[in-house]
Amino acid sequence: MLRRRPLAGTRWARLCALAAALLGLLAAGGWGLAQTTSGAAPAVPRDAQSTRGALSLAGQAIPGADWPEFDYDPQRSGVGPADTGIEAGDVGLLTLRTVRIGGIVDSSAVELHDVEVDGRVRDVVAVTTTYGDTIAIDPATGRLLWEFRPRGVDSAPGNPQVTTATPAIDPDRAYIYTASPNGVIHKLAIATGRQVWARSVTLDPAHEKLASAINIDGPWVVVATGGYIGDIPPYDGHVVTLSRATGRIVHVFNTMCSDRHRLIAARSCPGTNTNGDDAIWARAGAVVEPGSGRLLVATGNGPFNGRTYWGDSVLELSADAGALLHNWTPTDQARLDAGDIDLGSTAPALVPGPDGMRLAVQGGKDGRLHLLNLSRLDGTTGGASPRLGGELSEIAAPGGAQVFTAPAVLSAAGRTLVFVADGSGTAAYRVVGGSRPRLAFAWQDSTPGTSPVVAGGLLYVYDPSGAIDIRNPLTGALLRSVPAAPGHWNSPIVVGGRIVEPTGAYGSSARFSTIYIYHLPGA
Repeated sequence: MLRRRPLAGTRWARLCALAAALLGLLAAGGWGLAQTTSGAAPAVPRDAQSTRGALSLAGQAIPGADWPEFDYDPQRSGVGPADTGIEAGDVGLLTLRTVRIGGIVDSSAVELHDVEVDGRVRDVVAVTTTYGDTIAIDPATGRLLWEFRPRGVDSAPGNPQVTTATPAIDPDRAYIYTASPNGVIHKLAIATGRQVWARSVTLDPAHEKLASAINIDGPWVVVATGGYIGDIPPYDGHVVTLSRATGRIVHVFNTMCSDRHRLIAARSCPGTNTNGDDAIWARAGAVVEPGSGRLLVATGNGPFNGRTYWGDSVLELSADAGALLHNWTPTDQARLDAGDIDLGSTAPALVPGPDGMRLAVQGGKDGRLHLLNLSRLDGTTGGASPRLGGELSEIAAPGGAQVFTAPAVLSAAGRTLVFVADGSGTAAYRVVGGSRPRLAFAWQDSTPGTSPVVAGGLLYVYDPSGAIDIRNPLTGALLRSVPAAPGHWNSPIVVGGRIVEPTGAYGSSARFSTIYIYHLPGA
């Protein structure tokens, strides 16, 4: 998947025709701005209207596909479709379409290919704003198709009660699950935006934030809760599974007072000085293990006793979140807790190891990447316990910086690469060492980034200062950097000949933000 494919007849014809069209634009001095709505945009080649005919003459359709949830799949691999229509030789052909929306999308988009909305079959992009408005967009035109606004939400710009949860598409492709900052999960119809059901997953939405992306595990919608900036108690991180069909709560796993299997008020959990903590902060939320469907989450600062309190730990839960199976808790858990160095600022990334070994990489605010054996999380095959340590190895994150992003994990041609971006840079790591695996740097760059993704054999990283970098994933070589507005946790999706990148940060009081869509001609 990583290798450049031979330019077969129609592909070569397409590129030749597009090149001729672009040369014609240059000769005519035809450069301008391409955007769907008014507002500032960087100078780029004129939109696809002038080259769409060339695409048709070449007879090469741009492949369509779905991008149904954060990081593409339930295991949060960050690796999308093998064919997006965009190859290394195409990145110079990308042009810009911008969409101005009300609100800020401090998360990622999702996309469905060829679904019926508003009376016709089309591709549909969906995003959720920080105040819980979910907006459906036609990415080929930038047209807004529908908007769902949840009830009971204060959407005044600057209100600090927000969500940064990326929505998830139901496997039947007819529904989407979204979050709102009043602690409610909504099931909406893709065709109309109509609400099917709504369910609250917290007793205290003012303190327990829906920050993490929604996931789907078989018949269940999986939701994790965190806290708000400043670690203001009371809050209790918990994982909730909901019936996809009805919204009924199936199970609740509380990271504090884990012996209580229902939604609880954090203040009712005895034995702590803070009346809250052990939040789940990660962009990815709960990670689904392929095959077993087991859930992996990482917790932040808070108490740990190895029985009912699980601060600064990686936890493996049953697929329905009804049981805690195992844990990894670092030997310096007390230091992490005391120093506000949340382990759970990011989620475990699943990594295939040698001889079928199941591995995971766990980052955090300690600036380290810890390699774990999922069959022996704490170094033993026993269940959850107070035991500390047991990781296989560790290595510095890019620049030794705090990790708040989700890694992408690519396995191809007999090799595995783990891509990690943080505020100090972007790096790729190899799994080496045979039966005693460890991570080693493959390459690194000083350009910061949010959660990277791989699609169509290329690596895409959003620099929140305002750019999208497109790289060769094997070498890190920069193929093209395209401008975008600044942002925060936003990260791209790449599908159907398009890069879709929300921008903006939830801490601002902006009333509007811009979605950047870089696309091939005709897409």
